[in-house]
Amino acid sequence: MRISKKIVVFVAGFCLPAIMAISYGLNAWYELRLSDLRQEMSQRAQQNIAHHLEEDLGQFEMLAQLYGVPMALLPADQRQTLSATWHAMALSAHVSLYGVEDDGIRAFAEPSPETLALDLDALWPELLNLDGVRTGFLLQGKQGFLACVIPLSDNRRLLMVRRVDNQLFEHYQAYSSLAGLRLATTTPSLLAQTSPQRVTLEVPSLLGDHSLLLDIELTQRDSLVQSGPATLVYLIGGISLLLLLLGYLWLRHGVVDPLKQLLRQLSRVDPTAKTYQPIRAKGTSEFMVISEQVNSLLARIFQQKERSKITLEAIAEAVILTDSWAKVIYLNPQAERLLKVKAESAVGMNLDKVFRSEPELNQSLFAFMASGTPTPMLSKVKFTSHTPRLMERSISNLKGPNNKIIGTVIVLRDITQEELLKHQLRRRANFDNVTGLLNRCAFEERLQAFAEDAQTLAICYFDLEQFKLINDSCGHNAGDAMLKMVAKAIQASLEGQGLLARLGGDEFGLALKDLGVVPLAQQVKQIINAVGKQVMEHHGCHYHVGISAGVALARAPYINALELLKDADIACIAAKRKGSNQVHFYDDKDKELTYQRNAPKWAVRIAQAIEHNELLLYYQPIKALGPQGKQRMEVLLRIQEPCGRILAPAQFIAAAERFKLMTDVDKEVIRKTFLWLSLHEELWADHCLSINLSANSLGAEGMVDYIIAQLERFAIPSQCICFEITETSAIQNRNRAMEMLNQLKKQGFSFALDDFGTGFASYGYLRELPVNYVKIDGCFIKSLASNAKDYAIVKSIHDVCRVMGIETVAEFVENQEIIERLKSIGINYAQGYAIGRPKSLDQYLTAPTDNVHRLMA
Repeated sequence: MRISKKIVVFVAGFCLPAIMAISYGLNAWYELRLSDLRQEMSQRAQQNIAHHLEEDLGQFEMLAQLYGVPMALLPADQRQTLSATWHAMALSAHVSLYGVEDDGIRAFAEPSPETLALDLDALWPELLNLDGVRTGFLLQGKQGFLACVIPLSDNRRLLMVRRVDNQLFEHYQAYSSLAGLRLATTTPSLLAQTSPQRVTLEVPSLLGDHSLLLDIELTQRDSLVQSGPATLVYLIGGISLLLLLLGYLWLRHGVVDPLKQLLRQLSRVDPTAKTYQPIRAKGTSEFMVISEQVNSLLARIFQQKERSKITLEAIAEAVILTDSWAKVIYLNPQAERLLKVKAESAVGMNLDKVFRSEPELNQSLFAFMASGTPTPMLSKVKFTSHTPRLMERSISNLKGPNNKIIGTVIVLRDITQEELLKHQLRRRANFDNVTGLLNRCAFEERLQAFAEDAQTLAICYFDLEQFKLINDSCGHNAGDAMLKMVAKAIQASLEGQGLLARLGGDEFGLALKDLGVVPLAQQVKQIINAVGKQVMEHHGCHYHVGISAGVALARAPYINALELLKDADIACIAAKRKGSNQVHFYDDKDKELTYQRNAPKWAVRIAQAIEHNELLLYYQPIKALGPQGKQRMEVLLRIQEPCGRILAPAQFIAAAERFKLMTDVDKEVIRKTFLWLSLHEELWADHCLSINLSANSLGAEGMVDYIIAQLERFAIPSQCICFEITETSAIQNRNRAMEMLNQLKKQGFSFALDDFGTGFASYGYLRELPVNYVKIDGCFIKSLASNAKDYAIVKSIHDVCRVMGIETVAEFVENQEIIERLKSIGINYAQGYAIGRPKSLDQYLTAPTDNVHRLMA
């Protein structure tokens, strides 16, 4: 509703009813006040009339005393003079004098014509019976009379009478607004007719038989006052209407007209204007505030529009705005250049006319707007101008203030370089940069699809030989050249069959399906021959490579491509052990290959066992063959499966060595052994425990510090610990082993050289190594009793060690006969089943309670 209508409603619905209610209230108050005033005037007039009437009655009685009594008492001859005087008075014209006697009533003077209507004969008996002076009113019919009776003697009375008329009360007009007076009896009808304009006054009756009332009718002098309320109401109403009219005109001039002017200016605001045009308001300060707020809003909108315009013109994307009818309303410069159209000519055109290559674009746009989805509609559009470009088109719904779709925003982004980059990245992600073959990830992803309908699937794992020599001698560029030659040779041998990939540095993978074993072997041999023929020339030198092949074959429906790839890898390792250019087919009955295949699982299991403290320690006793010597035992390692089965080291040590876990395993064995020994102080004096150190741990960084830290932590004597190292690992890591052994030797640890005689068997190394014991390998001990050569070798080793001050230990002692022969040679210690089988270390002794509590503290 408009403000002008609201003002009209306010005036008509609130102001006028309020004025009328006030006028009505004032009128009621005025009427009440006027009624009270009239009542007061009537009472005052009644009191005045009663007072003056009492005076008139007294004067009338006095007149009767002064003139009537003397006239009645004088003789008849003297009465003439007094009668003349009486008639000379003006009062005698209205008053008559009578004498009332037993024989009747007679006039003393000529009676007034006004009193002739009085029926004296009817009053005669009553008048004679009156006692004393009586003055009052008589009423005969409708005519009233004023009479005074004065007793002259017992049977004689003087009666003075005057008719009651307006002339009698004429002198009342001076102080009362009288319209007339009349006598009346006290009838109910008369009493009911009393009103502020008519009052009644009880007057004395001459005879006293019943009361008489003087009916006084007031004059209408207050008619002007009576008409005053209506006139006042009209006057107030007129003034109110005039004020309302003036107020409306003032409101119209001060509010409505400025508001209309403000609305007209707002209606002329052009949202597409290029310049900022503020509005100007007139009228009250409120309109000034409104105009300032609107101008501030318009300024912010203009600034925002300018920012949006500058942003749209500055961004690299092409932007097009349409209305709800798919007509173009804006294009930024990038869109003009892309579509080769000017904004002035494109505005108002249908969108499909702008995109000339898509005639159905408008219908798609209408359907998209009808859906109202907030998610942009994405598509790719090709533009074939001077240079072909691929654009990503994003169409988004544009909503108005009422959340209604009012158009769309179309953004075109050049994704040509992005798509090229994606293509390159996909190629790099799936293909090898050097050979152009699939990489390992893509090969594994495509294996499943490749093997879907295959009856047989063979995975071949190729590993180049002497390739590292080319890389180290000629550089990586030469190595890459050789890889390309190998890849081309394999591809040429396949003649488009199979799935080929480069799996690693010098490793290739090949998947073949539906080939028998013989054709498969022939194909692999052909590949080996083709690769062997590849010769690369570098700086006058010629290089060639060999290749080892591992093959894993499976038949439907038991084909698991990824498992076959693992089996082929293990088979390739076996082929490399055979020599160069060899082929090995995977056989799941081969125990060694099974260990290799399960190596990753064992590596995970070993890591879990270390983390959860699940490695088990066993021991095998080492018996002293001489009269003196400490009680020695070798600490062995086991792992318990969830089913409870105890696994020997042969099943998992290879996996730990392959995945570089032996250092962690050795550390855990050292910690648990030191812990066990700290709980058995009674063994410190005459026991020595041997702990094996692997080749990986020998000289490993931080190993010496770890051993010393554990020694200090558990506070055990270092003389109770002997570390065993193999002859092979000691010689391969000679420098590091020497440094580590010397450092630990200073801490009081002893050392044993294990498996002596199976490796290099160099006494020169033995002379340099700071070992305390030499453990002669069991291959010389098993047949010691029956083989003279083994006996001689063992004896020579013992003799050399005795000269060098090293004690000897014989391994794999299985019977008493061997023990006797060892004693004859002078061997210091024996170890084997004849001495004792491996047992759990926890079963050796029960840990003392006090030691357990000390360790826990």
